[in-house]
Amino acid sequence: MSGQYAGLQSDAQFGMSPVGTLIRDAWIFGILPETEQCAGWNAGMLQNLYEKVHAEWSKYGHLPSRLPPELQQRHEKIHAHAMAKARALGWNAELDEND
Repeated sequence: MSGQYAGLQSDAQFGMSPVGTLIRDAWIFGILPETEQCAGWNAGMLQNLYEKVHAEWSKYGHLPSRLPPELQQRHEKIHAHAMAKARALGWNAELDEND
C-alpha cells in the first residue's frame, strides 16, 4: 500500500483485502468502533493497528476456535456479513493466477 488507505467502504477488494480483515478484527476485539473505516490512514497507522490486533490474536493462538464464545459470535457475525456484502458487490473468493 502506498499513500493512504481508501477506507473499508472503498476497498478495491470489497473489504476482503488484508487491511479489510485487519479492520474487522480490530472491531471484534473492540480496538476500533465498528463505524471506523480507516479512510485516510497511512501505513504507519495501519502498522500500529496491526500490532494491537496481533497482540489480541496471540492470546488465542490466532485461531477463531479458541476465542471465548462472545468473541467467536462477534467474529462470525462481522466476517459473515462482510463476505455476504462483498459477494453481492462482485467479490469472488477463488484465487486466480495473479494471487
